[in-house]
Amino acid sequence: LRSVYDPTCGSGSLLLRVAREVKEVSNFYGQELNRTTYNLARMNMILHGVHYRKFDIKQEDTLEHPQHKDLTFEAIVANPPFSAQWSANPLFTTDDRFSQYGKLAPSSKADFAFVCHMVHHLADNGCMAVVLPHGALFRGGAEQHIRRYLIENRNYLDAVIGLPANIFYGTSIPTCILVFKKCKESPEDVLFIDASQHFEKVKTQNVLREEHIEKIVTTYRNRLEEDKYSKRATLQQIADNDYNLNIPR
Repeated sequence: LRSVYDPTCGSGSLLLRVAREVKEVSNFYGQELNRTTYNLARMNMILHGVHYRKFDIKQEDTLEHPQHKDLTFEAIVANPPFSAQWSANPLFTTDDRFSQYGKLAPSSKADFAFVCHMVHHLADNGCMAVVLPHGALFRGGAEQHIRRYLIENRNYLDAVIGLPANIFYGTSIPTCILVFKKCKESPEDVLFIDASQHFEKVKTQNVLREEHIEKIVTTYRNRLEEDKYSKRATLQQIADNDYNLNIPR
């Protein structure tokens, strides 16, 4: 990979995960709002063997003050704060990140503002994966409008992966991963994977074991269909469902 980017990088754990999974990454980029966490991220990169010249992590509000404006990235990963508030300032309707959608993500829920920001920075040969709350799949209004644009006008959505509840520390809600590509290998459909029942309960936390992750990855890579686990939905089926991406549907 020439470049990987996390617009809400926290202490850098997702960037370091990419470093472990990929043989060679030329450059790491990230942005973090909290100053303490930002400093921790830079320390983490160095402690895990990433040379300081190979990473560029900035401290600022990603949506309000993006720091990597003119760059695109081959891989983008993010676990943004769920349904965070943002300004949704009308001035953003002329911002290149949001202007083509016709509507801004609501000020009370920035989930799709982060998605739009990431799509803008995704290289034409790139792949991005973002962890979101389930509500982002089916909420109406501006979010439905943005989902429709991403699928109907751009055809960037590659997969929707439903995860078990209670696998992230600090929140018990079920979450999902949306995978976007600007160069989809299967442009005629979107793969839905329901991995919400595949986990191991450990005390108060649910855990994805290696075999659960392997099943998700194998299903995604080969775009396999399995009863009650995965399905390739055509763009027409998604349109017929009014761009509601709720996985049981």
